[in-house]
Amino acid sequence: MRRLAIVVAVLVALLAGLLFVKRGAGISAVHGTPWPLEARTAKAAWRFLVPPSMRDARNPVDLTPAVMKSAREHFADHCALCHDNDGSGATAVGRRVYPPVPDMREASTRRLTDGELFYAIEQGIPFTAMPGWTTGTKLGEQQSWALVHFIRHLPSITADELTEMERLNPKAPPNEERDRDIEDFLRGSPEADRGGTGRSQ
Repeated sequence: MRRLAIVVAVLVALLAGLLFVKRGAGISAVHGTPWPLEARTAKAAWRFLVPPSMRDARNPVDLTPAVMKSAREHFADHCALCHDNDGSGATAVGRRVYPPVPDMREASTRRLTDGELFYAIEQGIPFTAMPGWTTGTKLGEQQSWALVHFIRHLPSITADELTEMERLNPKAPPNEERDRDIEDFLRGSPEADRGGTGRSQ
């Protein structure tokens, strides 16, 4: 019965979306926010499809300072590009994907079971920008379970932890020539006016 209700809700959402597009509104993922019905239906469908054994799984990784430190470093290096260090999702990438990256500090994330969070990390969430990070190894699973602990910690993350994470965030390699070209252009140099750098290639 529950499965039928979800299928009906998905069909209604699709029909509503088609009618919206048909009326000339178009469709775009730019600054898009899912309709409330769309968001609720998608989340309910995803949770329904998480295997019950996984949904009810308990975190097998003990919460220790070393585990939390490792998870914090992993999150800063792998996850913060989309989720931000504090889990808010307030990044250029996080706000421009469709649907936007959720704020993992909110109650809707805290209501997910440990198993659901682990499953989302390992298997990803279809029709979103969240990829699956499974490596098929025990070490990879332990890292994902450690991240579950860190996600639970996000609402109370400290300023010192955020400062530490900022140092661990990936940085784009410096592009000194590009930076010089931009400075030349802003100063109105002859090289910039000619469309070249004036430097040999």
